[in-house]
Amino acid sequence: MDRSVVPVALAVVLLAGVAVGVGALGGIRQGRDVVTAVLRAVVQIVVVGLVLGLVLRTPALAPLYLAVALGVASWTSARRLRTGAVTVRRVWPVTVLAIGAGAGTAAGVVFAVGALPPHVLQVVPFTAQLIGGSMTATTLAGRRMLDDVDAGWHEVEGWLAIGARTAQAVAPLGRTAAARALAPALDQTRTVGLVTLPGAFVGLLLGGASPWEAARVQLLVLVGLLAAETVAVVVVTRGIGGFLQGRPGGRN
Repeated sequence: MDRSVVPVALAVVLLAGVAVGVGALGGIRQGRDVVTAVLRAVVQIVVVGLVLGLVLRTPALAPLYLAVALGVASWTSARRLRTGAVTVRRVWPVTVLAIGAGAGTAAGVVFAVGALPPHVLQVVPFTAQLIGGSMTATTLAGRRMLDDVDAGWHEVEGWLAIGARTAQAVAPLGRTAAARALAPALDQTRTVGLVTLPGAFVGLLLGGASPWEAARVQLLVLVGLLAAETVAVVVVTRGIGGFLQGRPGGRN
């Protein structure tokens, strides 16, 4: 066994203990949730490490890995959008299109211009990160739009009563939800290096890369995420408008 595993395992246990202990002292009853989350994270990270090792040794598996990542991300986001009073027909195709379009567009630009070499070692982690960011943005934009439609349903019904299509009636709410969902990505991009050092930057430095190399990759990740998430929120809010079913008893 690699000797570095022991201090890492000890640090993980101690950090989890801090979270459980401080949470208990503060009256936050999340001890079981913390333990469950940490155990799941350990198992998932080990499994992902093994799978990625196989993918990197067998580049032909990279498209399959990314397809699975897209499917899981889309299903996760779609599950979030199925709850609530306002529902969407064919929600999973909408999230697949939003996340796929976002991650695909940003990754396509980066690799097409040669900013990163089109090698599996760069394509898989970079694209997977874009898929993850697009998933979060899709969920935030979609959930906020559906909540806003629910809260302003009488206004939506007013538009429908004068002959507007559903997509037209909810379009302003979609634009507002999309803008709000992009706020975290915008704030992270604005404050990079001033407030926090992002994960990719720190990881590369810890791995022995030069500060310039770390900065170059982190810049591509940040702006790539911003582009991917922008595409994703626009697609998902437009898609929701097209497939909105409305509230039970409401008019569609």
